[in-house]
Amino acid sequence: MMTALSMRGIAKRFGAVVALADVDLDVAEGEVHALVGENGAGKSTLMKVLSGAHAPDAGAMTLHGRPYAPKHPLDALQRGVAMIYQELNLATDLTVAQNLVLGREQHRFGVVTRDDPRIDRAVELLPELDPSARVSTLGPGARQLVEIGRALTIDASIVVLDEPTSSLSALEAAQLKEVLERLRARGTSIVYITHYLEEILGFADRYTVLRDGATVASGDMRDATLESLVEAMVGRSLDAVFPPRARKRGGPLLEVKGPGSFTLHRGEVLGISGLVGAGRTELARALYGLDAIRTGSVRLAGALVAPSIAGRIAQGMGMVSEDRKAEGLALDRTLAENLTLSRMSVFTRGGVVDLTERARQSRGWLERLGVKHRDTDQTVGELSGGNQQKIAIARLLHQDADVVILDEPTRGIDIASKVEVYALIADLAARGKAVLVISSHLPELLGLCDRIAVMHRGVLGEARASEGWTEESLLDEATRGARA
Repeated sequence: MMTALSMRGIAKRFGAVVALADVDLDVAEGEVHALVGENGAGKSTLMKVLSGAHAPDAGAMTLHGRPYAPKHPLDALQRGVAMIYQELNLATDLTVAQNLVLGREQHRFGVVTRDDPRIDRAVELLPELDPSARVSTLGPGARQLVEIGRALTIDASIVVLDEPTSSLSALEAAQLKEVLERLRARGTSIVYITHYLEEILGFADRYTVLRDGATVASGDMRDATLESLVEAMVGRSLDAVFPPRARKRGGPLLEVKGPGSFTLHRGEVLGISGLVGAGRTELARALYGLDAIRTGSVRLAGALVAPSIAGRIAQGMGMVSEDRKAEGLALDRTLAENLTLSRMSVFTRGGVVDLTERARQSRGWLERLGVKHRDTDQTVGELSGGNQQKIAIARLLHQDADVVILDEPTRGIDIASKVEVYALIADLAARGKAVLVISSHLPELLGLCDRIAVMHRGVLGEARASEGWTEESLLDEATRGARA
């Protein structure tokens, strides 16, 4: 198989920080190449070098056998290297067709022409796209396809996808893979960056693992296992991704009555699956008091929940939002502030906060959870995604919440951080807390939860033991709807 892209000895420093030390990456024509590594391993920096956003300090690149040194991202794009970032860059008020050629419109005498063969070519390869649809009306999966369509309009030979399924449902992720199979069949090379290792085992052709800014492993995916990839990424063997579920379920703690009633017990991890838009996050927000409950009732330890969020926190309820940047954390505030906001009373006297005691308690949580940090006055926004998520969960530990609601608790964090978060969740349940986990990652639900229920169009189905589910049956339940 011919080599489409070769990166040799790539190095990049930012002052005293070594982002890339010695990276080699070879991508063949018409292959899906998985690029994996922990947060901070150098994946993003390497792709910025590839896309022309950064110039390497050392090393060389070739594209289809010719020297390749893009001066800027537009130069890389014109030479057939297309980047599709996790945060999609679309003009939502414009149509699909307008987005496909945005900034590269064909015009005659200063007037943009309506007929554009590039749009026709993209839609022919992606019949799922409606060129007349406004992007604001599309779901996350369809928006991903628009980004891929933009790459097709320049006839890109290298397409890089950064965490393409992080915001997609299982069904949308499966549809995306079908599209990528078509691109692979026509000879397009795909660099696939993901933290969901399970999804690349049966999909990617080859892989490269980065650790601490260097290439530490590469090879054929058929020769790899989940365990070997994880060991290469973290530099050590992990005994297990998911902790054992040897815990005793206690009495009922959270009782929800309404469309899709359920009971959450002490010492239990209950998972909720479903497609994006099924109502999972809306359920979590209603339970926590962020949104009003129109019908039904919620009881915590036998008492109706308070009407306010502050009241529910006082009753023992805590929540980690799926959007930690916008809702879950105050990124411009310190670690100590984020850790303790939901329970200030333990170091407040007469309305005055004892800052020394707050810092002492914060240090205890940071050490217990292994958060990599400088000091308690460091802002949360400076931390990696995995460490940010630990701070969000540490706040619930400090709060000593009895009912813990976790909406997409491992989205966007690497496998080592996921393992640590899974251990924290298991520890919460082992200490008699009741944990509700909402996740789009089916292996996570199956490996972590005691029971799982599927949500469809705002209605929650019956919760059943995890052993009675498979990935296929969860997806089938989500697409066919709640059963009578």
